Amino acid sequence: MPDWAAQGSFYSITRTTDETSVVCPEWAVPLDARAERGWRTLRVEGPLDFSMTGVLACLTMPLAETDISVFALSTYDTDYLLIRDRDVPSAVAALRAAGHRVVTTVDS
Repeated sequence: MPDWAAQGSFYSITRTTDETSVVCPEWAVPLDARAERGWRTLRVEGPLDFSMTGVLACLTMPLAETDISVFALSTYDTDYLLIRDRDVPSAVAALRAAGHRVVTTVDS
């Protein structure tokens, strides 16, 4: 695991036989690292029971219909949608139009 990976209040490190994938604050990523920059995080209010079905589908369908790409992460308690910075206003509008309540906050 890279030394810089476990930074900030939100990070995820996933390892498979093919790769190690790190999601962390952009400021923590070295400039020379291969990275996708410019993403924002939307948190689904949880905790979500494991018996619930279709949660991500219900959220990602309106985004897909608006041509918004999503990188989804799940934890024990809830789900997170990572949206490109440039798509956040359209994503919020699409989710609200689909009947979802979206509360925006500013990270410190």
